Amino acid sequence: MAEEKNEGLVLLDFWVSPFGQRCRIALAEKGIPYDYSEQELLGAKSDLLLRSNPIHKKIPVLLHDGRPVCESLVILNYLDEAFPNQGSSGKLLLPADPYARAQARFWAAYSDKVYELGTRLWKLKGEARAQARAELLQVLANLDSELGGKPFFGGEEFGFVDVAVAPFVPWLPSYERYGEFSVEAAVPRLAAWARRCEGRESVAGSLHPPGKVDEFITMLKKHYGIGFNFTDLTKQSHEDKQYYESG
Repeated sequence: MAEEKNEGLVLLDFWVSPFGQRCRIALAEKGIPYDYSEQELLGAKSDLLLRSNPIHKKIPVLLHDGRPVCESLVILNYLDEAFPNQGSSGKLLLPADPYARAQARFWAAYSDKVYELGTRLWKLKGEARAQARAELLQVLANLDSELGGKPFFGGEEFGFVDVAVAPFVPWLPSYERYGEFSVEAAVPRLAAWARRCEGRESVAGSLHPPGKVDEFITMLKKHYGIGFNFTDLTKQSHEDKQYYESG
């Protein structure tokens, strides 16, 4: 009976993961019910997760009638294709025009840099942190430029790129603190967009307050023993991505 209700959809996820939150927002926007399966990522990973994503062993994973779909942006594309006119809204996240779809996919993938560079901010110090700060500000500026004066990235409607970028919003206050910058001052249009997104039911119901995110970052710093200089940043960044999924 449960499978009939949720059309066989189960999301394997982790509460604070911005990549998993992309999927939650998309499912909410499309009005598609699903079951949620919280995964343990700082300890032993579940057999279900390891079976469902044996290559990367990370979340999010969407199970559709038991068949796994991995990686957040792949899942967003899949939801549009598998449920084009289904769900309570019948909404498509991607635009109809092929070129506009290609551009949306580009900017959604590009937005992953926000998380990658933000992670470097709270992991590193000195010149390495300053470099991450400069790169993050450039990424935010590029997103701000792409947004322009539009209400949302796709125009009047909240869509694919908005779903991809919105989960990073609660992380920005922590990035501001570690990077010593102001999103409002640096990218005011993006800051206004973030406030519009926070007012949407799908976003508000899927994200956690910045304070909770900051507490989680503090916990991660303790977990990693951060406070020392990394000898292998590439390896450490790869290990961190195991918690959330990188794309």
